[in-house]
Amino acid sequence: MSYTTLVSVQELAAHSRDAGWIVCDCRHDLTDYEAGRKAYAESHIPGARFLHLDEDLSGPKTGLNGRHPLPHPITLTLRLGALGIDNATQVVAYDASGGVYAARLWWMLRWVGHERVAVLDGGWRAWLDASHPVTADVPEPRPTTFNPNLKPDRGTDVRYLTAHLKELLVVDARSPDRFRGENETLDPVAGHIPGAVNRFYKLNLGGDGRFRDTAELKRDFAQLIGSRSPARVVHQCGSGVTACHNVLAMEVAGLSGSILYPGSWSEWCADPARPVATGAA
Repeated sequence: MSYTTLVSVQELAAHSRDAGWIVCDCRHDLTDYEAGRKAYAESHIPGARFLHLDEDLSGPKTGLNGRHPLPHPITLTLRLGALGIDNATQVVAYDASGGVYAARLWWMLRWVGHERVAVLDGGWRAWLDASHPVTADVPEPRPTTFNPNLKPDRGTDVRYLTAHLKELLVVDARSPDRFRGENETLDPVAGHIPGAVNRFYKLNLGGDGRFRDTAELKRDFAQLIGSRSPARVVHQCGSGVTACHNVLAMEVAGLSGSILYPGSWSEWCADPARPVATGAA
């Protein structure tokens, strides 16, 4: 059996000795570059490989392509191979932030054609709460080859989005105040893409940090997108990270096929010629 959206701590623990399963630690803090690496060095799920948001899950920045542009797919697949991940590996990603950074890896693996990837539901906290073992030992991966099968239709770029903005539903995963253009601290311009609707990614989670019930998520997103096909729904956020959480939530809800705009607001607002909206609507 393969897992393609979420996996529970119990399921992961049951496969702890399975050589076909590889765990990836994606912990990160946008305000502290080294926080995830330090947390990993202190303790992590046994066998987990560490992936840094800026170093492994992002590519070079130009000042115009957003805060976390995608790496070249070959760069990503070489890194996966170095970590021991091949096309048959079941990958499980986790973080300590409700799954936002783990969801970025989840989306990126699907982008290069790897479906056997899931996010650990509840993440690091759920693993600790279940009293499963942790370690500071760093594994020594056996390098392998990952052959990409790129799925470019799982993402879109700013040119396509601009040309088809009126035909698509843009869903912004940022907090409501940032969506309205208030309290912006990460990007130089406040506001949102005109016509976008707001779906704060934290609404996907229950009080325990796990994803909400499938039926609840389906109801919420069905109300949000109306009669549109999920393939006409484009997710964005500040830099293409938390938006992946909404893509994942729609997949969990059975509403498959929505799209990520990786450049997101940080790319959109880098060009002063692009329109900016503020307020709740």
